[in-house]
Amino acid sequence: MGKVLIIGAGGVGTVVAVKMAGLPDVFTEILLASRTKSKCDAIAAQVGGNRIQTAQVDADNVPELVALIKRFQPDLVVNVALPYQDLTIMDACLECRVSYLDTANYEPIDEAKFEYSWQWAYKERFEKAGITAILGCGFDPGVTSVFTAHAAKHHFDEIQYLDIVDCNAGDHGKAFATNFNPEINIREVTQRGKYWENGQWVETEPHEIHKPLTYPDIGPKESYVIYHEELESLVKNFPTLKRARFWMTFGQEYLTHLRVIQNIGMARIDPVLYNGVEIVPIQFLKAVLPNPGDLGENYTGWTSIGCRIRGLKDGKEKTYYIYNNCSHEVAFKETGTQGVSYTTGVPCMIGAMMYLQGKWKRPGVYNVEEFNPDPFMAELNRHGLPWIELHDVDLEV
Repeated sequence: MGKVLIIGAGGVGTVVAVKMAGLPDVFTEILLASRTKSKCDAIAAQVGGNRIQTAQVDADNVPELVALIKRFQPDLVVNVALPYQDLTIMDACLECRVSYLDTANYEPIDEAKFEYSWQWAYKERFEKAGITAILGCGFDPGVTSVFTAHAAKHHFDEIQYLDIVDCNAGDHGKAFATNFNPEINIREVTQRGKYWENGQWVETEPHEIHKPLTYPDIGPKESYVIYHEELESLVKNFPTLKRARFWMTFGQEYLTHLRVIQNIGMARIDPVLYNGVEIVPIQFLKAVLPNPGDLGENYTGWTSIGCRIRGLKDGKEKTYYIYNNCSHEVAFKETGTQGVSYTTGVPCMIGAMMYLQGKWKRPGVYNVEEFNPDPFMAELNRHGLPWIELHDVDLEV
């Protein structure tokens, strides 16, 4: 059906490649590329069957990207590299008139800030080029946004309150490790909190708002309001929202390590001089922390991610909770990765499928909730991320 270029060979890239390789009728040819070709070669060998070709590319270098795209001529470029590289990859796609999909929005390397404005600014250029850009097609952002669109389409006349809840109740046995790129993860969870209420953004101190929430088959876990990128697009695309928040669980040991990292300056993203060489502390920290891609083998437990929604149906107040629970052990058995990589990589593959099948395909730049949720939701159940709906329940929020 189509040729796909995947850029990025970390844990998420592994899941995307493995899942695509298992669907030869949809993904007829796959090229996996990253700065370190040996990582791509290892994934290709894991998959076997000569299903995956590999290449080296610097995703910060537009001419290199353009040369690779022109040589392979894919129908779609799937970006699971770093968020810093979103714009260079989008530039290359524009030059080659090839459609684009990613899992996380752009953030500048020299500022701990992420927002969609930089990528939304590409809308007219993608329209004129006749190509599609699908933004934020992981789990959160991604599935949580599709869950919201599904709820709006099938269960509510008006969505008023949205709380996205993300729990990782797994145990990897490490004193401190992040579940995806440490640099991105630490930048994300240490910034000031922010949520939407009554038509404006309300800022909080990091981890200021928290309470225990009960997660299905897991139990109560202390959950903290942080800012997460899908809130920006969801309040834009669902203007009836009176409040929208994002909650994430953190263990006390994790938060203690995080405070120490911040207090001693290791979370800094600006360069410092060390022995006559400029280094960025958080990048050095990334080099010495465990590789998220290597956590899967000893990871036990579950993730639980979903949307708790309150609004109106037929003039009456309604509550609704839709979620997925994912086993780290099952994810590792299937793909060799832990559950956080799995929950991001599977939706990314499904989004690519939606594009190649023509179900999510129109010129311009779009967040996933702007497409029909139904075919995507059906594929989640088929490919390892089944969802459960609860109606008229206590949302705790």
